[in-house]
Amino acid sequence: MPKIRLTELSIKGAKPLATQYTLWDSTLPNFGLRVSPGGTKNFTLMVGARRERISLGRFPIISLAEARAKAKALMAERTLGQHQAKSIRFEDAYQLFKDQHCARKRPRTAHDYQRILDVHFLTTFKHERLDEITYEMLTKITDKLVGTPREQSHAQAVARTFFRWAVSRRYLRHSPLEGMQIAKLPARDRVLHNKELAAVYRAARNYGYPFGHIVQLLILSGQRCGEIAALHRDWIDFDKQTITLPASITKNGRHHTFPFGPTTKRVLEDCPMSDGLLFPARGAPGNPFSGWSKCKAKLDEQLDAVAPWTLHDLRRTFSTGHAALATPPHITERLLNHVNGTISGVAAIYNRYRYVDEMRAAVTLWEKHLTRLGAPIRRVA
Repeated sequence: MPKIRLTELSIKGAKPLATQYTLWDSTLPNFGLRVSPGGTKNFTLMVGARRERISLGRFPIISLAEARAKAKALMAERTLGQHQAKSIRFEDAYQLFKDQHCARKRPRTAHDYQRILDVHFLTTFKHERLDEITYEMLTKITDKLVGTPREQSHAQAVARTFFRWAVSRRYLRHSPLEGMQIAKLPARDRVLHNKELAAVYRAARNYGYPFGHIVQLLILSGQRCGEIAALHRDWIDFDKQTITLPASITKNGRHHTFPFGPTTKRVLEDCPMSDGLLFPARGAPGNPFSGWSKCKAKLDEQLDAVAPWTLHDLRRTFSTGHAALATPPHITERLLNHVNGTISGVAAIYNRYRYVDEMRAAVTLWEKHLTRLGAPIRRVA
């Protein structure tokens, strides 16, 4: 197509055709406007011996004057040898992100990152260069998740983390999501009442290994899902009846030792006797259990009388239940491995007492409470 002098009027008058085309500006070399069959208009700059295209932004979100200025700045940087961007395709960057960033995260966090990127972004952007992915292209995806606000929030957060990582690796000069505000979600406050808790426990007993045992331990111990799923047999001291979680898997990065009672001991002893992970993933014995969604849905089929709930609600129920049993708050905080508990600041530095006996008394009281509810029953044959 012949070059024309780009003006606001000529840009507004550019009509879409059956295929994408570029209107090249006659006043600034290699600067132009790409018009898609759908009518989208993006400013572009062609640079380098390989004639690579750099997307400068969409009209009219970015004006012609702003696009010209941005194009001139980029050409000046290249002329002065200051250009450092070496953008790569999304799928290549994603593989590096998994190898270099996710590998340093806890298994559950890495799994969540990869699930979000696989489900919502990989198919759309697989062959796109990172520097051609715009804010509008990304929000077009996340806007579709408005009906599931938590998934939308997680998608926004993971995408922002990914593009910030790409900037740190010099694959991008700026993240397309920089400055984006992620909507705060309302705090969850679901607590299962006693009949619901007993019903969930009984259903978990009937469900069997491994998911049923995991749910029982979540109810009995109040620990996080990822921590229970990652349990190793050598972290369990059956003589002292304690479990020690290493700092590498806890949310706050601190090792955590807590006691367990006779009911918990029976659940642990009912697991297959093997070294290593207590709950290995199916087909991947070196990885912890990961079939949460499918197993939770199957468990819910047995719980018609229980209102919608999440596995993390069991941890909140554990804390609330101990309050009802008059367990001192600082003991509950110790059991939950909360850093910002009732003993904090200078008091936490000087108070090195571990409260093991008090925690054991609280655990025993909690197991007796569950027994009174009719929860820890024998699994139906």
